[in-house]
Amino acid sequence: MIDQTTLLTYLAILLGFVLIPGPAVLLTLARATAGGTRVGIATGLGIATGDVIHTVLAVVGISAVVLASATLFTVVKFLGAVYLVYLGVRAMLEKVDPAQANSRPSLSAALAYRQAVLAEVLNPKSAMFFLAFLPQFVKPENGAVWLQLTQLGLLFVFMGLMTNIGVAFSAGHLGGYLRRTPVIARWQGKFVGSIYCALGVRVALQER
Repeated sequence: MIDQTTLLTYLAILLGFVLIPGPAVLLTLARATAGGTRVGIATGLGIATGDVIHTVLAVVGISAVVLASATLFTVVKFLGAVYLVYLGVRAMLEKVDPAQANSRPSLSAALAYRQAVLAEVLNPKSAMFFLAFLPQFVKPENGAVWLQLTQLGLLFVFMGLMTNIGVAFSAGHLGGYLRRTPVIARWQGKFVGSIYCALGVRVALQER
């Protein structure tokens, strides 16, 4: 069991992380603005699922193998970057009829969830976080190392999910208003797509 001092320190640092908008928040924001609250929440759940997978991989050591290999790291990095840019280009090229923009989301919650899981799993920065950051709060005297890593990882997943759900609700309501504004509706896809492309470039430029 993680001691109280270590746990409080870890939670304080996590709070700082979630208050600074990162790729996960921006992805949720873009999805919720374009597709509504339901799609935004699905995106947040997808990101959380991806982080659970990263936690499991870190516990069993698979992520360490990927990060130790320059080739594997580069492959994963560019797969993630290409996927995000692909989503961005699709969003920018999608034709939207402003008169029907608010009738139904162009993306289902199920598809948003699957895309978010894939985008997060292919983000090597997340793997680096779980492997480099979590072990700093693991103490052998507190019990099984794998159990401590699992607890720390799930705490991160929970706090990130709560943040993304909050963003999804806020952006979803704002997006509903924006979709009812014809001029904004025409450019919303291009704005959302530019966020995806920017995230893709960010992933591509990541160093080990």
